[in-house]
Amino acid sequence: MRITAALTEGKGAPFTLTELDLEEPRAGEVRVRLVGSGVCHTDLIVRDQWYPVPLPAVLGHEGSGVVEAVGEGVTSLAPGDHVVLSFNSCGSCRTCTSGRPAYCDQFFAHNFSGVRPGDGSSPLRRGDDQVSGMFFGQSSFATYALATERNVVKVDPSVPLELLGPLGCGIQTGAGGVLNSLSPEEGSTIAVFGAGAVGLSAVMAAVVAGCSRIIAVDIKPQRLELARELGATDIIDGADGDTVATIQELTGGLGVDYTIETTAVPALLRQAVDCLNQGGTCGLIGAAALGTEASLDMSTLLFGRSVTGIVEGDSVPQEFIPRLIDLYQQGRFPFDRLVRTYDFADIEKAVHDAETGEVLKPVLTFGAH
Repeated sequence: MRITAALTEGKGAPFTLTELDLEEPRAGEVRVRLVGSGVCHTDLIVRDQWYPVPLPAVLGHEGSGVVEAVGEGVTSLAPGDHVVLSFNSCGSCRTCTSGRPAYCDQFFAHNFSGVRPGDGSSPLRRGDDQVSGMFFGQSSFATYALATERNVVKVDPSVPLELLGPLGCGIQTGAGGVLNSLSPEEGSTIAVFGAGAVGLSAVMAAVVAGCSRIIAVDIKPQRLELARELGATDIIDGADGDTVATIQELTGGLGVDYTIETTAVPALLRQAVDCLNQGGTCGLIGAAALGTEASLDMSTLLFGRSVTGIVEGDSVPQEFIPRLIDLYQQGRFPFDRLVRTYDFADIEKAVHDAETGEVLKPVLTFGAH
């Protein structure tokens, strides 16, 4: 079928609306009519080739929409279902079968290769030329997307569908980094470095977890104020003074039990480790360019501190996304406060506003559902 997609032609090139051809769903695949698609930091760093996805490509990996058709063998989804599209995984490797699909042995092939891992084909074509698709198993910067049964999550149709796409990656990552990866004990303390969409999702999750002190660190006053409104007990302007010393002062000289680092700035990772209490854990979420290195004091780690990398919030999307929606419906996870919607045609405006920090989570919308 003929679709409209936002195509990026080369490194750093803008997203341009382009007519492409989309194949019919094959066995195990699902065609989704997009209603919303979040713009994530990962889309932008892939456009800029921090990660080597073949270009030209259709990116987008926080899609939400309505199932229109299913391929042979699909049993858990049917036309008319409201769904969120998340990351893809093979389903059969050691980590997938142990309930950790975000660490799939074939994660890159299923999310960043631009093709179906099985045969190297893309469902997208421009004339006779194949275009990279299947980004995170979806390529949702388009009016329609092909995904797999494995990375499509059926959701409650009573919830505003256009808002839900970011649950598939950014919001899931921040919230899951707290609730799944770190699992802080009730009454524990946590500092979140970076108050963007991922960091603020972590702040809201820390409230759900019952953390007694939730410290948000950023350099944008409006983001820090929103962090306070969403449940941060303390806010720190990272450009004003010694952040580590301030956190230690707030915690009686001990430091916090947990930290989340979302910025991918090496100096901030160092701070996120240095402000830990003995035995504390830093969860690294921020995605840096390949080859980026950070310096840590080995003696700091020696005293029981640890750093753990976190992909997609250690989530099983079919379980965790409905949990977040349930918390949202209870009024305990108001992620909609992070979202600003844009018409699909205004994708470059949405990207600009994300890159300048004017908006936390742009969501492209595709019309009525």
